[in-house]
Amino acid sequence: MASGEWGLGPTRHSLFTIRLIEPTLAPSRPIFGRRRLPGASRMDWTWYLFRFDGRMGRALLWQALLIVALLTTLLDVIGQIIHLSNADGSLQLSLKLDFDFGLGDLFKLLDHRVYPALTSADRGPLILRTFGTALFLWIFLATAIKRLHDRDKSGWWLVPFFLVPGLFNQFSDLVPDSHWMLPVHLGAGMLWLWGLVEMFCVPGSVGDNRFGPAPLARIEDTAAPSATSAKVWDQSREIEFVPPRASPPGGMHVKRSA
Repeated sequence: MASGEWGLGPTRHSLFTIRLIEPTLAPSRPIFGRRRLPGASRMDWTWYLFRFDGRMGRALLWQALLIVALLTTLLDVIGQIIHLSNADGSLQLSLKLDFDFGLGDLFKLLDHRVYPALTSADRGPLILRTFGTALFLWIFLATAIKRLHDRDKSGWWLVPFFLVPGLFNQFSDLVPDSHWMLPVHLGAGMLWLWGLVEMFCVPGSVGDNRFGPAPLARIEDTAAPSATSAKVWDQSREIEFVPPRASPPGGMHVKRSA
């Protein structure tokens, strides 16, 4: 740190001395690792995808939906490869991107009519799909419950929003085809639409609620210490008056030392 001294006076002794102290500035980037913006925090993927506490905004729920859709497509391709390797036939892969957190496969697993008789070539893909469906169900519950918390709602709202419409859609062919079932069909569709708007479209409650602080407030609180630590150099506060001492003849002088 460099400092400068100025002495004023017509005689050998100066009247006063002003010392300007230059503050040590923090490096603009860390010595090791990638540069990170002030206040930026790493994503806690364990909390994000597997835990049920706290609140989460709409953007993270849409991101989780995209992640699960890509993983579902990847597992579907792997299942097709396993099926074709155990059966005779040419390799013909089909890509299907489903944005439903794999819930469609979950309701199919509950319907014994979907898999009436499995061959040896179908067992491998079915086992892979079962494990994948369990993983995607956990991710859906973790992210959806935190999103409902952001709306100041309990996680039990998933029952009318998704469980009831999903089961009704899977077993709707077993329901008698009559006019009195029309309100039931409309009710299941309205519940599904309500849940879709509630979780993916409507912003969260303002401020803290019974499930914790708002997600944006948590980000601002994280960025606050970094913002206050980056101080601006105020020269008026760095001027220091020191006692007079002997100076060379000739009036004003400048002395710099490292």
